[in-house]
Amino acid sequence: MKKDMVTHCQNCPLRGQSQFKSLPEEQLDFLRRFKAGEIKVEPGAQLLLQGSNSPQLFTALEGLGVRYKTLEDGRRQVINFVLPGDFVGLQAGVMKEMQHSVEASTAMTLCVFNRADLWSLFKAQPAIAFDLTWLAAIEESFLGEALAIVGQAPAETRIVWGLLRFHDRCRMAGLGDARGVPFPYRQQDLADALGLSLVHTNKTLQALRQRQILSLQDKRLRMLDLSRAKAMLDADLQQPAAPRPLI
Repeated sequence: MKKDMVTHCQNCPLRGQSQFKSLPEEQLDFLRRFKAGEIKVEPGAQLLLQGSNSPQLFTALEGLGVRYKTLEDGRRQVINFVLPGDFVGLQAGVMKEMQHSVEASTAMTLCVFNRADLWSLFKAQPAIAFDLTWLAAIEESFLGEALAIVGQAPAETRIVWGLLRFHDRCRMAGLGDARGVPFPYRQQDLADALGLSLVHTNKTLQALRQRQILSLQDKRLRMLDLSRAKAMLDADLQQPAAPRPLI
């Protein structure tokens, strides 16, 4: 992990993106002091390790990562993907150790916070503390939705739901262009996240591409027909992502 020049919170490139709520100057100034520094990591770097008692918390500033849990037999269950603006490590801050791992899938820049300072945030800035609680609640809500999808939906619906959610969050965070959004993950990661075999995932992606609904090629995700993709989901799964606080 490399330390580098620190981005001032006032100049954070994420602040202007539609995904994130604006912060009052008082809260912004507190976060500037709460922030301990920045690090840059290479693809494959372990940011947090399952079972570890990390002294640091992170906000992803640039780059993409993956959250996963290692099972007793060594298999990996993908829990979620990490995007710019995501706050990671809170689990260790509250439960004393991580229940899952976080790995960089691309080169990443991360804001660093000392876990020991977390209590001062709750004491001095209850509004930011509420934002942290909100983020934890949203994560719980997402996992509940994912469990319902994985347990009840056919493969095609699972993949459309997962990639549509990812696509929407990427665009709201300012990632992507006319060629789509970056998707640096393996098909195996997508299969693990959605409870599918690699073969079934590959065949379903081919079918969706042939029907001109979406395309996942060359580490890019393109929604070829957004309206048809959304029409494949129940109404309660079509809700746009709510603006998120940026810690």
